[in-house]
Amino acid sequence: MKTSFKSLLFIIIASVVMTACSSVPVTGRKQLNIIPSSQMMSMSYQQYDAFLKSNKLSTNAQQTQMVKTVGAKIKTAVESYFRQQNMSAELNGYSWEFNLIESPEANAWCMPGGKVVFYTGILPITKDETGLAVVMGHEIAHAIAEHGNERMSQSLISELGGVALAVALQEKPAETQQLWLTAYGIGSQVGVMLPFSRLHESEADRLGLIFMAMAGYNPNEAVSFWQRMADKKNGQAPPEFLSTHPSDATRIRQIKSWLPEAMTYYKK
Repeated sequence: MKTSFKSLLFIIIASVVMTACSSVPVTGRKQLNIIPSSQMMSMSYQQYDAFLKSNKLSTNAQQTQMVKTVGAKIKTAVESYFRQQNMSAELNGYSWEFNLIESPEANAWCMPGGKVVFYTGILPITKDETGLAVVMGHEIAHAIAEHGNERMSQSLISELGGVALAVALQEKPAETQQLWLTAYGIGSQVGVMLPFSRLHESEADRLGLIFMAMAGYNPNEAVSFWQRMADKKNGQAPPEFLSTHPSDATRIRQIKSWLPEAMTYYKK
């Protein structure tokens, strides 16, 4: 009986996997997304609003405006590209927003639906508008490529048996909340998910170069930014096999290899 149940469960999960595959824009990589985008965006907007209420927005008008300006340029470029590719429907429901918060962390992120936050701690490393565009393009790429959905989908299958997000939220809210935080890099995990996370980071690097180039920012500046980021760490990064990000050397080498592709999108 147990064997039959396991076989049935395998068939159900396999069917879900086969029917829930989609492709990442530009790269064409196949991915598993079992959660409707509308659900991801609804949860994203709730989490984003809660975050803004519990964190202090920057009072530096110039820096805040730079974040919003760069975000708007890359947003416009992405929307234009999707329109040209007859893919505008994939951005339905997006409600773009760009904010800068007071925090010493050198960090930034973008939730589903284009909800972006930069931390003031990263601005000394970005240095200028182009450096900021490197990070903005990378973070927006995570949302465009639906990496959060992919990570949540993998987690729902591996840890909660493939149940729907709505069911998981109702029956196991704490566990589901933790899956959400992990999907967006808030937390750490050693195990099967790490290769996917490194894959997502590399894919976001590649797409980010293209998006910043589309918006009129020179993608060659990405190399300098990531070198500055590496210097900021002072060699304190964990070994690559224990990290959800590629090593600095790997990242910079990959970025250099993708620059010729990105430059084909660059218009001064």
